[in-house]
Amino acid sequence: MTVEVRELKPEEFFLAEKLWEEYRDQKADKVRERIFGIFEDGRLAATARHTLHPDGVEMDCVFASEKYRGKGYARVAVEALLKACASEEIFIHSTLVLIPFYKKLGFVPIPEDDLPRTIRERFLFCFGEMAGCNVCPMVRVKQPEAATTP
Repeated sequence: MTVEVRELKPEEFFLAEKLWEEYRDQKADKVRERIFGIFEDGRLAATARHTLHPDGVEMDCVFASEKYRGKGYARVAVEALLKACASEEIFIHSTLVLIPFYKKLGFVPIPEDDLPRTIRERFLFCFGEMAGCNVCPMVRVKQPEAATTP
Protein backbone atom coordinates (compact mmCIF):
# COMPACT_ATOMS: atom_id res chain seq x y z
CA MET A 1 0.00 0.00 0.00
CA THR A 2 1.29 3.46 -0.91
CA VAL A 3 0.02 6.65 0.70
CA GLU A 4 0.61 10.10 -0.79
CA VAL A 5 -0.27 13.44 0.80
CA ARG A 6 -0.45 16.44 -1.51
CA GLU A 7 -2.38 19.39 -2.84
CA LEU A 8 -4.58 18.53 -5.81
CA LYS A 9 -4.03 20.35 -9.07
CA PRO A 10 -7.11 22.20 -10.38
CA GLU A 11 -7.43 19.67 -13.19
CA GLU A 12 -7.79 16.98 -10.49
CA PHE A 13 -10.66 18.68 -8.64
CA PHE A 14 -13.09 16.29 -10.30
CA LEU A 15 -11.57 13.58 -8.06
CA ALA A 16 -12.61 15.53 -4.98
CA GLU A 17 -16.08 16.13 -6.40
CA LYS A 18 -16.43 12.40 -6.99
CA LEU A 19 -15.38 11.69 -3.39
CA TRP A 20 -17.73 14.41 -2.11
CA GLU A 21 -20.71 12.62 -3.65
CA GLU A 22 -20.57 10.83 -0.29
CA TYR A 23 -20.36 14.20 1.51
CA ARG A 24 -23.24 16.53 0.68
CA ASP A 25 -22.37 16.45 -3.02
CA GLN A 26 -19.97 19.41 -2.76
CA LYS A 27 -18.51 21.08 -5.85
CA ALA A 28 -15.04 22.59 -6.27
CA ASP A 29 -14.12 26.07 -7.46
CA LYS A 30 -10.81 26.14 -9.35
CA VAL A 31 -10.43 29.89 -8.83
CA ARG A 32 -11.07 30.31 -5.09
CA GLU A 33 -10.11 26.93 -3.65
CA ARG A 34 -7.21 24.70 -2.80
CA ILE A 35 -7.81 21.04 -2.00
CA PHE A 36 -5.44 18.86 -0.03
CA GLY A 37 -5.80 15.13 -0.36
CA ILE A 38 -4.61 11.77 0.82
CA PHE A 39 -4.21 9.17 -1.89
CA GLU A 40 -4.04 5.48 -1.04
CA ASP A 41 -2.76 3.35 -3.89
CA GLY A 42 -3.53 6.22 -6.27
CA ARG A 43 -7.16 6.69 -5.12
CA LEU A 44 -8.29 9.84 -3.35
CA ALA A 45 -9.27 8.76 0.17
CA ALA A 46 -9.65 12.02 2.14
CA THR A 47 -9.71 15.78 1.64
CA ALA A 48 -9.54 19.17 3.33
CA ARG A 49 -10.59 22.25 1.33
CA HIS A 50 -9.29 25.83 1.64
CA THR A 51 -11.69 28.47 0.28
CA LEU A 52 -10.77 32.10 -0.19
CA HIS A 53 -13.76 34.33 0.54
CA PRO A 54 -13.74 38.12 -0.03
CA ASP A 55 -13.18 38.69 3.70
CA GLY A 56 -11.46 35.57 5.01
CA VAL A 57 -10.32 31.98 4.54
CA GLU A 58 -12.45 28.96 5.39
CA MET A 59 -11.54 25.30 5.71
CA ASP A 60 -14.21 22.70 5.08
CA CYS A 61 -14.82 19.40 3.28
CA VAL A 62 -12.69 17.62 5.84
CA PHE A 63 -13.81 14.20 4.78
CA ALA A 64 -12.63 10.62 4.41
CA SER A 65 -14.50 8.09 2.34
CA GLU A 66 -16.10 5.40 4.46
CA LYS A 67 -13.77 2.82 2.91
CA TYR A 68 -10.75 4.70 4.31
CA ARG A 69 -12.02 5.80 7.72
CA GLY A 70 -10.14 4.98 10.88
CA LYS A 71 -6.71 5.51 9.30
CA GLY A 72 -6.26 9.16 10.34
CA TYR A 73 -6.42 10.37 6.75
CA ALA A 74 -8.77 13.30 7.43
CA ARG A 75 -6.40 14.57 10.12
CA VAL A 76 -3.42 14.23 7.77
CA ALA A 77 -5.29 16.20 5.07
CA VAL A 78 -6.05 18.97 7.58
CA GLU A 79 -2.44 19.02 8.76
CA ALA A 80 -1.22 19.34 5.16
CA LEU A 81 -3.59 22.26 4.55
CA LEU A 82 -2.59 23.98 7.80
CA LYS A 83 1.10 23.59 7.05
CA ALA A 84 0.75 25.00 3.53
CA CYS A 85 -1.49 27.85 4.73
CA ALA A 86 0.10 28.60 8.11
CA SER A 87 0.46 32.31 7.34
CA GLU A 88 -3.33 32.67 7.04
CA GLU A 89 -6.06 33.02 9.62
CA ILE A 90 -8.43 30.11 8.92
CA PHE A 91 -12.07 29.84 9.99
CA ILE A 92 -14.14 26.69 10.28
CA HIS A 93 -17.63 25.58 11.21
CA SER A 94 -16.92 22.59 13.44
CA THR A 95 -19.55 20.10 14.48
CA LEU A 96 -19.85 20.16 18.25
CA VAL A 97 -18.42 16.66 18.65
CA LEU A 98 -15.26 17.61 16.70
CA ILE A 99 -14.35 20.68 18.79
CA PRO A 100 -11.66 18.74 20.76
CA PHE A 101 -10.14 17.45 17.49
CA TYR A 102 -9.82 20.96 16.07
CA LYS A 103 -8.55 22.40 19.37
CA LYS A 104 -5.61 19.95 19.16
CA LEU A 105 -4.81 21.50 15.76
CA GLY A 106 -4.75 25.04 17.16
CA PHE A 107 -8.35 26.17 16.51
CA VAL A 108 -10.29 28.03 19.20
CA PRO A 109 -14.05 28.58 19.45
CA ILE A 110 -15.22 32.11 18.67
CA PRO A 111 -18.57 33.93 18.79
CA GLU A 112 -20.57 33.79 15.55
CA ASP A 113 -20.21 37.54 15.17
CA ASP A 114 -16.42 37.13 14.93
CA LEU A 115 -16.72 35.14 11.69
CA PRO A 116 -16.12 37.12 8.51
CA ARG A 117 -19.49 38.09 7.04
CA THR A 118 -19.33 35.90 3.92
CA ILE A 119 -18.31 32.84 5.95
CA ARG A 120 -20.99 33.48 8.59
CA GLU A 121 -23.64 33.85 5.86
CA ARG A 122 -23.14 30.22 4.81
CA PHE A 123 -24.97 29.28 8.02
CA LEU A 124 -27.77 31.84 7.96
CA PHE A 125 -30.28 28.99 8.21
CA CYS A 126 -29.20 28.65 11.87
CA PHE A 127 -30.70 32.08 12.62
CA GLY A 128 -27.82 33.12 14.88
CA GLU A 129 -27.92 29.87 16.85
CA MET A 130 -25.14 27.77 15.36
CA ALA A 131 -24.95 25.53 18.45
CA GLY A 132 -28.60 24.63 17.82
CA CYS A 133 -27.48 23.48 14.35
CA ASN A 134 -24.70 21.36 15.93
CA VAL A 135 -22.05 23.86 14.74
CA CYS A 136 -19.36 25.88 16.51
CA PRO A 137 -17.41 28.62 14.71
CA MET A 138 -13.67 28.37 15.27
CA VAL A 139 -10.50 30.10 14.10
CA ARG A 140 -6.84 29.23 13.82
CA VAL A 141 -4.74 32.35 13.85
CA LYS A 142 -1.73 32.91 11.65
CA GLN A 143 1.29 31.02 12.87
CA PRO A 144 4.07 33.50 13.83
CA GLU A 145 6.95 31.53 12.30
CA ALA A 146 5.05 31.13 9.03
CA ALA A 147 3.99 34.78 8.92
CA THR A 148 7.62 35.88 8.85
CA THR A 149 8.79 33.31 6.32
CA PRO A 150 9.07 34.77 2.80
